[in-house]
Amino acid sequence: MKKIKSFSFQGVNGAYSEQAGKELYPEAMSMPCSTFEEMFEKVRQGYVDAAMVPIENSLAGRVADTQRLIPESNLKITSEYFLEVNHNLMAIKGAKMSDVKRIHSHEQGIAQCRNNIIKIDKKMVIEADTAGSAKLVAELNNTEDAAIASELASKIYNLEILQKKFQDTENNVTRFLVMQKEFRDFDILSNKLLTTLVFNVRSIPAALYKCLGGFASNGVNITKLESYIHPQGFDVAQFYIDFEGHPKNPSVKLALEEMKFFSKHLKILGVYEKSPFRKK
Repeated sequence: MKKIKSFSFQGVNGAYSEQAGKELYPEAMSMPCSTFEEMFEKVRQGYVDAAMVPIENSLAGRVADTQRLIPESNLKITSEYFLEVNHNLMAIKGAKMSDVKRIHSHEQGIAQCRNNIIKIDKKMVIEADTAGSAKLVAELNNTEDAAIASELASKIYNLEILQKKFQDTENNVTRFLVMQKEFRDFDILSNKLLTTLVFNVRSIPAALYKCLGGFASNGVNITKLESYIHPQGFDVAQFYIDFEGHPKNPSVKLALEEMKFFSKHLKILGVYEKSPFRKK
């Protein structure tokens, strides 16, 4: 697998997705995209090597849009990264906290800082994204407007941070998936791997139990299991699953063979190394 020299992300420059990509690949070029669909398309067309895909947040839960789009993206998950999100309250140079009347940010940025905003008695203004709110505050050039965004955004838009770690709770982590055109090669016996796949079953009693029974009997650990409505309709249950091990590992192979027997459709989305963050 060649070194990642460029990546796409959804949002404007300074987004947390860009920050995650820069932390993981410091020398890589980043390409902002207006939608998740465009982000995936840039990889498929070869404009960039990978996409930085937010999949879930410790406070807000799963990112529904990306989880819906990933199975049909025709890309493969090759890595994961956990970003510890630290929200920063920022304004134009020279502004003081007492000057600020309005705080702009994405709805999740506002929600995750809500108690602190209430404490300082400022108006909350919902914007499309965090970095976009920082860009807006810079363009307004008004001491009465502030934004909640990343430290990277403050540097890009020349804003002054009034308060770091402005979020209400310290435990705010977003998990990202790195997606590329091809799978990476790994030792099939490695105990450091995760596999992600989607499968669906008919809505009949015990269908899910039978699909997952092979994981228990073969000692394969499931780390994530979520269900969501399949585009075909409400009578088709689709499941997203992460589990430990390589699909060609003998134990995993047996578990998957049993799953295939009871599922209508199964698609492997990625095989990748577990992030060191999981050990924290």
